Amino acid sequence: MKGKDTSASGRPGLVAGAFIAAMLTASLIAVFYLAWKVAGLPFIPFDVFDWMTRILPGQVLAAGIGVMVTVIRALRLGATATTAKAAEQAMGIACLFFTATIAGTILFGIVRASRGRHAYSLGFGLGILLGVPMALISHRVGQTASTGPLLSAAWIIGAFLLWGVILGSADRRLLTVAGESAKPAVEAATGEAAERIDRRRFLVRLSGATAVVTVIGAIVGELSDERRKALGSELSRRMLWSSTHPFPNADATVQPVPGTRPEFTPLERHYRIDINSIPTAVDPQQWRLKVGGLIEKPLALTLADLQGFDPMHQFITLSCISNPVGGDLIGTTRWTGVSLQRLLPSLHLQPGATHLEIRAADGFYEVVSLETIRSDERVMLTYAWDGVPLLPEHGYPLRIYIPDLYGMKQPKWIESIEATNHAKPGFWVIRGWDSVARMKATSVIDTVAVDMTIINADHQRLVPIGGIAHAGARGISKVELQVDEGPWQEAALRKPFSELTWVIWRYEWPFDPGKHTFTVRCYEGNDIPQIAEPSPIEPSGATGLHSKSEMF
Repeated sequence: MKGKDTSASGRPGLVAGAFIAAMLTASLIAVFYLAWKVAGLPFIPFDVFDWMTRILPGQVLAAGIGVMVTVIRALRLGATATTAKAAEQAMGIACLFFTATIAGTILFGIVRASRGRHAYSLGFGLGILLGVPMALISHRVGQTASTGPLLSAAWIIGAFLLWGVILGSADRRLLTVAGESAKPAVEAATGEAAERIDRRRFLVRLSGATAVVTVIGAIVGELSDERRKALGSELSRRMLWSSTHPFPNADATVQPVPGTRPEFTPLERHYRIDINSIPTAVDPQQWRLKVGGLIEKPLALTLADLQGFDPMHQFITLSCISNPVGGDLIGTTRWTGVSLQRLLPSLHLQPGATHLEIRAADGFYEVVSLETIRSDERVMLTYAWDGVPLLPEHGYPLRIYIPDLYGMKQPKWIESIEATNHAKPGFWVIRGWDSVARMKATSVIDTVAVDMTIINADHQRLVPIGGIAHAGARGISKVELQVDEGPWQEAALRKPFSELTWVIWRYEWPFDPGKHTFTVRCYEGNDIPQIAEPSPIEPSGATGLHSKSEMF
């Protein structure tokens, strides 16, 4: 009886070759990770994944986003933005792992067929076959590396070459242990048993060595990353505007129900949705905002130049167009920047200019009409949130804010502005999403605080229910709550931070034992009700009423 990793002729089967390829590929990925965290060299899994998100059809991306959000919410896997980003990163790692493992298995089959001859040169060839395209992809995307292009390319190709040579050597060694290159095909039973022991010992030693490399690479890389994160978080906490200033509605009489999401979103909890596996890294010393196109003379503005204009401070709620009804891809903070309306005269636009094309360092872009900018001073180039420079994940050093629009229309990591004489569909618009992307009115039940009941003057037991309502820059005039199929009852509204932020609402429901379903709806500032008819997030943002069912 032959082992499961042995073919009918006594030669090691493809399962053994796949095992070797998988172990060595895991070590390769760990080494890439360690080099990325310690030396800033490219991390190929993320670069390849980011490249794929830029070339896949828009319908595929939209379907993937929808499935991911649905699964995260259904399984309650945590904050949608954080979990989705972790899932994307895991998919990137898995993609490289399986691609290289399959390639390595094919290599083993070829080496086995040639009885171990040319194993090194075949492994070298496989390293070239994978390394060169990976280097080109990494160079094109360039999201993970802080090193120069030549060093990055040399590292990628060299790492894959070494992986390929070691893989070919391991394949040849396994065949040698099994007697493929030195022994006849028919052996005595005792000889076969000895070969199986030797083969098993070789595979165990190989797996042990690769496991050590994998674990060391992962742990050292992660520890290095955690130290940097801890230092950055500590510095940010010392400087936050919100830690030393009262909020503009500090005197509001209506108080949030315990369990309602924070009215002011901590920076570390503000959602992040973009096209990258990791935040785009921008060198603050080299960065300039390049302004060109239909202007009298090209400009290159530093961050200090922009900060030289009178700053604008706005409390803003931003939402992602992928946010489902009741979702958490929405947040509120204090934005600081320069009004584009005030900046325009300094750009010296030519008379024919009608739009500004805004491009980000990660390849994302969007177009804003000059009519919008001239009619709304709140459109601004933002360089700080909550009193501190934008965090890398939120667009450092510069992002734009355009009132009433979803985040898909508002680039981060801005590096250039081009004045043009025509409109142009943006990054997500050409991938099938709404060309306007105007925020839909939405209301959410965050909590039914049954453990925080209140006894009123009539000795009636009341259960506080609370949440948020938001309608972009249009404001909220009214929020109503319905219990089961009963009448709609108006909730109390807390004074918002500004006309651009969500509103916290509160309703005190007379307690009634049993199972009940609570539904909320809101009205925009001009008394237009939110859309009750359910619709998916694609292509214009989700609509529908949010409900919660509770047993008392």
